[in-house]
Amino acid sequence: MPTETFVDLQSLDLDRTLYGRADLDRRLAQRGTFQVVDRIVHEDVEGGVIVGVKEIRADDWWAADHIPGRPMFPGALMIETAAQIASFDYQQNRVDRSGGAGERFVGFGGVESARFRGLVTPGCTMVFVVKLMRAGSRMFRYAVQAFLRRDGVLAHDCVFDAEVLGVIV
Repeated sequence: MPTETFVDLQSLDLDRTLYGRADLDRRLAQRGTFQVVDRIVHEDVEGGVIVGVKEIRADDWWAADHIPGRPMFPGALMIETAAQIASFDYQQNRVDRSGGAGERFVGFGGVESARFRGLVTPGCTMVFVVKLMRAGSRMFRYAVQAFLRRDGVLAHDCVFDAEVLGVIV
């Protein structure tokens, strides 16, 4: 994990919605239970950083069964959330939009160096800071760091980090 965060966490307004559900739906193909990103709260197009959030709720579809009596947000869904935020940024900001970027299907290409560094339980907001590493016309790679906000306080301890790869299918 990088020793520094990709963005100054204190500068983020996590209650702001830069892109909401309708905007996400224009760029992402996932629907229903797999619409895991709640909103985008920050983007720095030039710096290649985008920040999205996922509210971790006790009534989420996974919470009753993972793990009964002690729900923990699954690592696979952390990876999926990060991949969706990266895909949104790629579609929104990194491809020639005159070519119908929103109509391209972005597939999951892989994950590298994933580390889960803390428990993510209902009653918090998971903040995904996603930074562009490389983008081409057919593939992209983003580094991800995730942090938790609980009771209005954003902790600086990274609970998840990885690199996600996407491909245009």
